[in-house]
Amino acid sequence: MQNSRKASLAAFLILLTSSLLFVASALAENGVLGEVDLVGASRVEKNAGVWIDGQYVGYLKELKGSKKILLLPGEHRITVRQGGYLDFEQTVMVRARDTQTIPVKMAKDTRVQLPKVTAEIKLEVTPTRAAVFVDGVFIGHVGELRGVGKALLVTPGKRKVTISLPGYQTFETDIDLMANQKATIKTDLVNGGPAEGVALTNSN
Repeated sequence: MQNSRKASLAAFLILLTSSLLFVASALAENGVLGEVDLVGASRVEKNAGVWIDGQYVGYLKELKGSKKILLLPGEHRITVRQGGYLDFEQTVMVRARDTQTIPVKMAKDTRVQLPKVTAEIKLEVTPTRAAVFVDGVFIGHVGELRGVGKALLVTPGKRKVTISLPGYQTFETDIDLMANQKATIKTDLVNGGPAEGVALTNSN
């Protein structure tokens, strides 16, 4: 009986997911949605994170082609964030079958001061599209912070690192670092499941 209920629930979830995909596809094909095209002038804007109505959707330069921004008609709030810069915010009125091009220009946040003494966090995380936050502040996406010669420099002490992406379980970890200490965060965000990962530290 229990197995039968589980099978029925699984079938229902598959049907529900298929229905949602069909509705989204139908909306796009029938021209109900409007498109918002964000254009960044420099590398700063192109690598900035984009939020639509408070939901992170990716970084600016990837939101093209199959990942282009398609929204239901009506008012939407667009926020673009980059570490060390003031947020770019704009409210747009989306119309069906209409494409709006919005130039994005980020301004330096003069209140942000780079620490004189730092600790280093290396990221070995997938997907690389995921947003990275330190103590609740957006720093960038994984892709621009990982790789040879790249790392996240933070103020020594206890830091909370959060990595998130829509459709994946958010990963969080607390790291307590001393000056000049290095740490590596390794994790693969799991689609729809709990994220499992480790934070490794060493003294140099």
